[in-house]
Amino acid sequence: MADTDAKLASTPATGAIPPSRMALLFMVMLVTAAGNTAMQSVMPSIGTALQVDDVWISLAYSWSALLWVVCAPFWARRSDQRGRKAMMALGLTGFIVSFVLCGAALWAGLSGVLSAVWTLIAFAAARSLYGGFGSAAPPAVQAYVASRTPRAERTQALSLIASSFGLGTVIGPALAPLMVVPFLGLGLTGPFLAFAAIGVVALVLLRLRLPNDEPQYAARGQAVAYSSGSGAPVDPQETTEQEDAAAEPPRLSWRDPRLRPWVFAGLFGGHAQAMVLGISGFLVLDRLGLRDTPAEGAGPVGLVLMSGAIATLLAQWGLIPRFDLGPRAATLWGIATAALGTVILAIAGDLHLIALGYAIASLGFGLFRPGTTAGTSLAVTRAEQGQASGIVASLAGASYIYAPALGVWLYGHSDWLGFGLIVALCAIVLVHGWFALQADRELTKERS
Repeated sequence: MADTDAKLASTPATGAIPPSRMALLFMVMLVTAAGNTAMQSVMPSIGTALQVDDVWISLAYSWSALLWVVCAPFWARRSDQRGRKAMMALGLTGFIVSFVLCGAALWAGLSGVLSAVWTLIAFAAARSLYGGFGSAAPPAVQAYVASRTPRAERTQALSLIASSFGLGTVIGPALAPLMVVPFLGLGLTGPFLAFAAIGVVALVLLRLRLPNDEPQYAARGQAVAYSSGSGAPVDPQETTEQEDAAAEPPRLSWRDPRLRPWVFAGLFGGHAQAMVLGISGFLVLDRLGLRDTPAEGAGPVGLVLMSGAIATLLAQWGLIPRFDLGPRAATLWGIATAALGTVILAIAGDLHLIALGYAIASLGFGLFRPGTTAGTSLAVTRAEQGQASGIVASLAGASYIYAPALGVWLYGHSDWLGFGLIVALCAIVLVHGWFALQADRELTKERS
C-alpha cells in the first residue's frame, strides 16, 4: 500500500526541542483531550437523563465546531505575531472557562432549574467559548514543534504530540466515572469542574515553565536577537523561526495545490472519525440495554473509549516509530484499518466486540491523523508552518460541525446507514490517497 523504502529516519523526533519543553507541550494537549473525552463519555447519559433525542446532543457541539473552523486559522496567524506560548495560554483559558460554564448549565438542567431546551442552549453557548478560544492552543503547539523539527523527523514528532490526545482519551474516560460524585451534588457534571481545575494547574505550569517566544523585530522589520524571560538566549531554531516570520509569507489557502490532496484526505477521513465517535456512546447504551438506566452507561462508554485510546497510543507510540511510517503510508494504512474496525463495530452485539471494533477503528485513525498532519506540514515551507497548523486545526473542527449529528441521525434510522456512510468515506480517502498523495521519499526530502 505504501512504498516500503519510503521511510523516515529513526532518530528520535524531538531532538531539536528540550525534553522539558516537549513535556509542557504534551501537557497542554493532554489536558484538553482528557477533558473533552471525559465529557463525551458522560454526555450520552446526561442527554438520556434530560430526555433529549440523541441527535440534539450531537448538534449541541456544532456551533462550537463551526467557531473552531473560523477561529483556528486566525489564532494560527496570530501566533506568528504574538508567539506560540501566548496562544497556548489563551487556548487553555478558553477550555477552563468553557468547562466551568458547561458544567453549570448541565447541573441546572439535571436539577430542574432549567428546562431541557434551555439547558442545551446554555450548554452550546458555553461550549462555543472552547471553539472560539480553545482553538488557539493546538495550532500553536503544532507550529512550535514543526518549526523546530527536521523534515525527515516531522511525522514522528507530530505523532508524539498527537499521541497526547490518545493518552488523554485514556485518562478522560477512566477518570470520568470517579468524578461523578453524587454526595457533592454534582452528579454527572462532576467531570466538567474537575477538569477545569486540572486546566488551571496546566495553565500555571505553562506560564511559569515555558520560555516566552514573542517575535521581536528591528524597526526595519529584520529579526533581532531574542532572549527568554530568564535572560538566556533562545536556541537557534527559535531565531530561525522568527526570521521566517519576518518574511511574511503569503496567506495560505485550503485550495493551495500543495495542500489540496492532504486537505481532501483530512476532511473526508475526519468526517468518518467524527461519526464513529458520535455514534459509539449511543451504540453502547442501545446494544447493552442501558437506555432506562443512563447513569449506569458512563462506565461502559468510558471502557469503550479507553480501548480506542489505548489503540491510538499503540499506533502513535509503537507502529509509527517502529516502522518509520511516512505521511502517505500512515494515512493509507490508517484509513484502511479504520474501515475494518467500523465494520466490526457495526455488527458488534456485546461490550467486548464493541470495544474491539472501536479499538481497531481508533488504531486506524491513530495512524491516519498524524499522517495527514505531517503531510500538510511537509508540503509547505518552514515560514508557513503557523498557517499550515491553523488549516489542520480548522479541518479537525470542520469534521465536527455536522458529521457527529449526521452519523447519529442515520444510525437512529438504521445501523447500516450510519456505518455504511463511514466505510464509504474511508474508501473514498483510500482511493484518493493512493493516486494523489505525494510519495514519502519525496515529501520528507530536506530542502535547501
